[in-house]
Amino acid sequence: MSKEKNGESRKKQAKKKLEMPSIEMLEGELKQAQYKTRYGRVLRSTIFSLLVVAAVAVIIAVLLMPVLQISGNSMEDTLSDGDLVIALNNGKFKTGEVIGFYFNNGILVKRVIATSGDWVDIDSEGTVYVNGVRLDEPYISEKALGECNITLPYQVPDGKCFVMGDHRANSIDSRTTTVGCITGDKIVGKLLLRFWPLSSFGLIR
Repeated sequence: MSKEKNGESRKKQAKKKLEMPSIEMLEGELKQAQYKTRYGRVLRSTIFSLLVVAAVAVIIAVLLMPVLQISGNSMEDTLSDGDLVIALNNGKFKTGEVIGFYFNNGILVKRVIATSGDWVDIDSEGTVYVNGVRLDEPYISEKALGECNITLPYQVPDGKCFVMGDHRANSIDSRTTTVGCITGDKIVGKLLLRFWPLSSFGLIR
């Protein structure tokens, strides 16, 4: 019996020796654990970077380059209903530029016709004069006096701008007291680019 027990004991010890991992196996497992740790760090870093980039993009889109969707046809033929455009909010706006501005919990899009201190006059045929000079308007396809209840000639108040839609017969704008002239703090930005539909992709003039 003693010999049998000794034999079994030696077999168990030999089996244990066979089951012990080699140096190579231990090094491999260590490398795998290190790889998983590095991978986790890289993954977390990548996700954090993407979140930061997304946050910056949202801030830029909201504050500096908002995206607007055109609603209605008051700016035809320059812009049409459903167009998607990019605006730039840099606080500088000139005569002839197309701007978006807040009005009654929405955003209207019109063209700047005159600025602070300018005199605006419009004859019965819809020809526009600024400071006595006829305004060159290649962006309109048809003239019209449109809806107008202000006294002409009209002087633009300080710190405001006089705006009109390009579709003069169908636009409610600074020609009426309903909209009036626009203050700078109401302006969303100058419209720069139409990117949808793709067939009309291009700068807004």
